[in-house]
Amino acid sequence: MIESRTETVRRLFEGAIRSGLAPGMVGGWQTIEDQDPQVVAAGRAVVGPAFEPMTERTWFDLASLTKPLVVGTLTLLAMRENTLTPDTTAADVLTETLGFPVGGLSVRQLLSHSSGLPAWEPIYALADGNPESALKALRGLKVEQPGAHVVYSCPGFILLGAMLERLGGEDLSRIFLDRVVKPLGIEDEVGYRPDLSLPRAGGAGRPAAEELLLSQRGVASDLIPPCGPGKPDDGNSRFLDGVAGNAGLFGTIEGVLMLARIYLGVGEFLTSDEIDRATSDHTPGREQARGYGWQLASSPGCSAGPALDPSAFGHTGFTGTSLWIDPTRGVAIALLTNRVHPGHRPTDLHPLRRRFHHLVVNSNH
Repeated sequence: MIESRTETVRRLFEGAIRSGLAPGMVGGWQTIEDQDPQVVAAGRAVVGPAFEPMTERTWFDLASLTKPLVVGTLTLLAMRENTLTPDTTAADVLTETLGFPVGGLSVRQLLSHSSGLPAWEPIYALADGNPESALKALRGLKVEQPGAHVVYSCPGFILLGAMLERLGGEDLSRIFLDRVVKPLGIEDEVGYRPDLSLPRAGGAGRPAAEELLLSQRGVASDLIPPCGPGKPDDGNSRFLDGVAGNAGLFGTIEGVLMLARIYLGVGEFLTSDEIDRATSDHTPGREQARGYGWQLASSPGCSAGPALDPSAFGHTGFTGTSLWIDPTRGVAIALLTNRVHPGHRPTDLHPLRRRFHHLVVNSNH
């Protein structure tokens, strides 16, 4: 008897869970033609004090999938309306940054991680625990050789989020809700600051990853915003009340795939020119191939794997999430896990992601 694709994927997930990669996971894929996604859920969403099973309706902390899905999408809409251009600088929008190195960074550089900003900084510590000082902390960051290299930067997307908020006159969660979520009809699938009554994948009990980063800098950890139910794993996002450009988005597998499908042209939410702009290589010849928020599958060592076309684009999240979109095959593939629950695991999910992609695109069943 020939095993179905979903059965094969389920075996993959169950083996990964037994090996300790994560307590549970939900994988899904959907083509342009499909009315509904194919979804496989396995393992546990929460491991204690009471066990909760992983289901198709489980909400996940999507972590850095926030970058392309929220900031990338909203920036494309702002470009459509000519309130931003690729050459708009931070100081053009955030006048407080005028005269600082950060102020001269362009939208193109920030979106493509070629701004020269550092990979991570504890904005909450630099702002001395005061969210109103976050922009002051951002503008003081060191910038090294803008445009010369690709350095994946969370502060760059926090800055982009602040620019979008200044232009929109509201916080990022409201702008995203009004401009993207409601028009797509996915209010029950994705959003910032999720309702605590929703079934959620468990998070980390303590911010161990950031405690380590701070200790390496010789900085006390007492300013790390506390973890808690419904709060993102990312400390800077927690510091900004759960709403930031680098992280903070939560959602279900269906919500992620519905957002992904707008980048396949479904529903004509984005034009073909906008999709091309977002998914073209804006960092040719540099360390990674980067679009507007997206990583391209042609980047060496990325999580796409050889099964996906080099034109594919995607992103990963620290909590154990990933999304890849293959325009050649017209398919979006998402894998959501609770890797950081109940404590942070230093596990490499790339081999699992690549195998999952292979099973999805190379099975005829």
